[in-house]
Amino acid sequence: MDTPTSGISPLRQRMIDDMRIRQFSPKTQSNYIRAVRNFTKYLSRSPDSATVEDLRNYQLHLVDAGTSPISLNAAISGLKFFFDITLDRGDLMARMQPVRVPHRLPVVLSREEVGRLIAACGSLKHQTALSLAYGTGLRASEVSMLKVGDIDSDRMTVRVEQGKGRKDRYAMLSPILLERLRVWWRVGRVQGKMLEGGWLFPGLNSLDPISTRQLNRAIHAAADAAGIDKRVSMHTLRHSFATHLLEQKVDIRLIQVLLGHRRLDTTVIYTQVATDLLRQVISPLDGLPPA
Repeated sequence: MDTPTSGISPLRQRMIDDMRIRQFSPKTQSNYIRAVRNFTKYLSRSPDSATVEDLRNYQLHLVDAGTSPISLNAAISGLKFFFDITLDRGDLMARMQPVRVPHRLPVVLSREEVGRLIAACGSLKHQTALSLAYGTGLRASEVSMLKVGDIDSDRMTVRVEQGKGRKDRYAMLSPILLERLRVWWRVGRVQGKMLEGGWLFPGLNSLDPISTRQLNRAIHAAADAAGIDKRVSMHTLRHSFATHLLEQKVDIRLIQVLLGHRRLDTTVIYTQVATDLLRQVISPLDGLPPA
């Protein structure tokens, strides 16, 4: 799958066409191409000449190299598509097996920590973006792709176009968040960063949206400035949004809709980290008669 100097190889082009037919996102296409390219580098010959044993040995190679379960499964998914669809040789994947990903509880910030984190942001744009992420529960990719027109102050909603799973949905818009967005809009217009009908959070070039990498860099810097030693990312604000709503007794099915989860099972994990709910439970030990 290495690209010759004259251009893309016919084999890689066929795989790209197969993914385009299925309308895979650019990110998925890039990940799948990378998986096959890395396997080709290991194999030192064209991947269409691979055997079952080659693929099995490659998985052992990844395991011995300390590849994480998530990265290992991502590599297997890319190779499975290549051999199943592009080559029509799904039988070659018979001895490659996805591995179980360890179950880990999400990191959640307290309300006080969220307040400190947002206040510690180094710029108004980042402060507003983090406020929106926490106030709506949107993913970092969804925050970055918002446009000014997606904010509906009449209906008090934020329109999310083609979020994860290529689904449109509406997120909640609180009065405080709306006011912060208006402040950012006015300042951004004065600074010449906000274009009519453009991105809500422009990148370094106003014609481009802020990247998820820039957002994560901003939240890491804010966490350091706020003295928060938890493992923080943009997704931490999404976890905190859901957990705090659950602690406010918001119905978990409504939280599922706000997060854009397809299955309730994905949302239920927040019941395990909602500490306010845990504190309301009376331990059976407390009901024992005095010794």
